[in-house]
Amino acid sequence: MTDHQPGRHMAAEIDQQPGIFSDLYDRRSAIAGVADVIRERQPRFVLLAARGSSDHAALYAKYLTEVLLQLPAGLVSPSTTTLYGAQPDLRDVLLVSVSQSGGSPDLLEVTQSARARGALTVAVTNTSDSPLNGAAELSVDVGAGLEKAVAATKTYSATLLALYLLVDAIRGGDGAAAASLGALAQSTLDASEEAVADAVQRYRFVDRVLTTGRGYSLPSALESALKLAETSYLAARAYSGADLLHGPVAAVDGETAVLAVTSKGKGGDALHDVLDVVHGRGADVVAVGSASSDVPAALRIPVAETAEEVAPILEILPVQRLAHGLSLARGGDPDAPRGLKKVTQTR
Repeated sequence: MTDHQPGRHMAAEIDQQPGIFSDLYDRRSAIAGVADVIRERQPRFVLLAARGSSDHAALYAKYLTEVLLQLPAGLVSPSTTTLYGAQPDLRDVLLVSVSQSGGSPDLLEVTQSARARGALTVAVTNTSDSPLNGAAELSVDVGAGLEKAVAATKTYSATLLALYLLVDAIRGGDGAAAASLGALAQSTLDASEEAVADAVQRYRFVDRVLTTGRGYSLPSALESALKLAETSYLAARAYSGADLLHGPVAAVDGETAVLAVTSKGKGGDALHDVLDVVHGRGADVVAVGSASSDVPAALRIPVAETAEEVAPILEILPVQRLAHGLSLARGGDPDAPRGLKKVTQTR
C-alpha cells in the first residue's frame, strides 16, 4: 500500500521555480568567478556535452555562446570518445559539461578526456559533490535542491538560468536581464493556469503532438516534446520551424496537435510564416510564449515578456504544467513514468 498522490512531487517542484530563480540570481557572484577564469583563458571554441533534458539546456547555451559571445560552439557526441576513442586536440577549447546529476558515466569520461587533451573544462550540475564536478577544472552549482520527480522541471530551468548567468558574465554583463525572473516566473505560472487547464482538456485524448520553435525557443520546443513523451507517453516530435517546412509539414493535418513556442523577438518573428502554413493545413495549434497572441492558434498560453535571450527560462514553465496535467488526465503518474529512472547510465 502507498499513500503517494500521483504527480505531487512534480507539481511541488514546478511551483518552487520562482524562488529558485531568485536565489540563483543572488548567487551570481560565484558564477562570475568561474566566468573570470574562462575570460582569462580566451577560448576560441566552445563544446557542450550533455544528455536528455540537459542536452536541450546545452543547445540553449550554444545559442547564447554564438550570439552573445560571438564564439563558434558545438554539441559533443559523447560516443566519439566513449565508443570510438577519438582524441582530438582541444587546446584553446572550452568544454562545458551539463548534467543535473553529474553522474552520467559517458559525460564523466568525455570531461576527463577533454581535460587531458588541453580543454578548459566546466561542469554545470545540480549535485555539487558529483563525480563530474570532481573531473572538471571549474564548476557551476545550479542549486535547485533535491528533485524527487523523475521528469526534470526545476533542475532544467535552473540550469538554463545558470548557463545564462555564466555566458553573460563571460561577456562582462551583470545579469540584468535575469534580475526579475523570479517574480516573472510566478506571474507566468499564475497567469497561465486557466489556459493550461483548457489545454489539458483539449488534448487529453490526442495521440500525436508536434512541437516547434525558432532561435532561442527551439530548445524549449525540444524540451516540451520530451516532457510530453515521458510523462504522457505521447508520440511527440520537435522541429525547428525552419526544418518543419522542409518536409515534415507534409504530415501535418487536421488530426495533428501542434505546440508552438513563440516569444517576442527575432525567433518569434521568424515563426509567424511557419504557423500560417501549419494553421492553413488544419492543425490544432496551441501557442505558448510572450508572442502567443501574435500567431494563429486555437489556444494561447501567456508567458511574461522578457529579453529574448532569457525567454526560454520562463516559456517552459506552463509546458511543464501541461505535461503534468495531461499525465494525470490520462491516468498516469508524472512523478514516476514507466520504465524511467532519475539517473540514466549511458556510455
